[in-house]
Formats: sequence, C-alpha cells, structure tokens
Amino acid sequence: MKTRKHLHAGCDLSEWKENSLWDPGSLRKVQKHPCYSKKAAHLFGRIHLPVAPKCNLECNYCIREYDCINETRPGVTSKVLAPLEALERVAEVISRVPNITVVGIAGPGEPLFNPETFETFRLVREEFPRLKKCMSSNGLLLVEKIHQITELDIQTITVTVNAVNPLIAQRIYSSVYYRGITLRGLEAARVLVEKQLSGIEVAAEKGIIIKVNTVLIPTINEDHVLEIAKKVKMLGACVLNVMPLIPQHKFAHLTPPSGGERKAIQDQCAAVIPQMRHCRQCRADAVGRLGEDSQNAALGLE
Repeated sequence: MKTRKHLHAGCDLSEWKENSLWDPGSLRKVQKHPCYSKKAAHLFGRIHLPVAPKCNLECNYCIREYDCINETRPGVTSKVLAPLEALERVAEVISRVPNITVVGIAGPGEPLFNPETFETFRLVREEFPRLKKCMSSNGLLLVEKIHQITELDIQTITVTVNAVNPLIAQRIYSSVYYRGITLRGLEAARVLVEKQLSGIEVAAEKGIIIKVNTVLIPTINEDHVLEIAKKVKMLGACVLNVMPLIPQHKFAHLTPPSGGERKAIQDQCAAVIPQMRHCRQCRADAVGRLGEDSQNAALGLE
C-alpha cells in the first residue's frame, strides 16, 4: 500500500488548536456536523437510522441488541427499520426536532454489509436533500463500496480502527467474514487491517472526510494508539476519536480506562491528528444533539 500526504493539509479549524489541518471545503462539510465539531454539537442534532442489522466482524467487545431501550452504547437499537420506515422516521423527527442536520447510519451491524443502507440513503437524498449523509463502518468493504458511497454523496465516514498491527488486531477480533469465507486468527486480522487502511486512503482521495474511532482497550492496544494515529493521519484521516472500552462480551473481564488514562493518550495523539473529545458513544437509533438524545417514547415515535 502506498502512503500519501494528508489530503487536507494547510487547513485551519479554529476550535481545534491541536494540529488542525482542514481546508475550507472540508470545513463547510462539517461545520454543522455535531460529531466533527464540538461547536456544532451544541447547536445541531443528528438522527441515526438503524437499518443495518448484519455484521461481518465478531469484535470481542461488541454485543448487538435489537430490542434494547435502556442502554446507551453503539450496537443497540429499540428496533431495526426497513428503508421506507426509516424515511418516515426522518420526516417525523425533523418535524419535532428542527435542528437536525445529519442523517447517519451506524448499525446496529455493519452498514456496508447491508444493502438497506444504500437504499435508505437514496430515499433520504431524494426526499431531504438538505440533510447531510454520514456513515460509520468497520472499513472491511470500504474500497469495494466506494463507488456507491460517492454516488450517494456521503461526505463523512467514521471508520473504527483498533489496530494497524495484525498481531494486535487478532486479539480484538474473533472472526472476519469476507467474500463468503469466515476467517480467524492472524489471517483474519491481516485482511481486516489491509482493507481498513486501503479504504481510508481511497475514501480520502475521493474527498470524503474521515474520522477514525479507536476503542481504547487496556492490556490490548493501550500502547498502540499513537501508532494508529500516525498511520491513519498519513492515509488521509482528519480526526481521531479515542473511545473508552465498554467491558462486555469476551472483554467483560477487562477494566475500562480511566478518564485520566484516556486523556493522556488523547493528548499524546493530538500532536499528530486532531482529537474528538466530545463523543457520547451513541446508539444506532440516536436522535438529537450529542448527550441530549431524545428517546423514541419521549418523541412519540414508537
């Protein structure tokens, strides 16, 4: 894989004083996106559409739940929606929450592994062209789906990268399902890391704004995050979001990082790439501003 200079070099974003490298065009894409701008997070909201139930990875820290009401974390939703149901939900939400600027698809599985993701974005583009489209992905299929992504004018993508060294990645993922085959162990980790990094590079070359999420997993990747930051920045990512582990599934026995431990790593990585420090680890059906999500029942949307 070739390396490349940061696509957005020479830019400035006043709220990010830590090595901010954003061009004016990129700024316009994210100035009303609450996940990319802390200032925007106070003013604007987003809606996540839970239309993607299937996943092609088994992460050792992830449990997906489709009838969950009381938890606030990635991978959970009160229910999975069909594309037309998702379109109706958007209409209902923006009629009651007027500051919505972004429609995102973040699961509860892997958006790129579910054709419903693209059908939903097509419907949203036709019906609500003013809303920006955003996606979260594990990156395994990013290169293969890049044409569909650009065709739908999806301008921002978050890719979860927990390791750029396959020896570390194999401790985080139990299996990778790719091209009809379930891979395990080091082979699975090598394929995943290669596809994630090439996907970030290709997407950045297309002008897509890339945020990378990294789950900080004590005893697994805590000494590896700076290496992740350097690699994804070199390939064109604009922001790094270091997320604390939520202990569950095969990592239920691990102790999550303290706030101080996370901040120390964020501060270290800030010399390399701007940091998102206001993440709330949202649900797949989140609605509203970050940290002030309106539950379905409160909105009368159930």
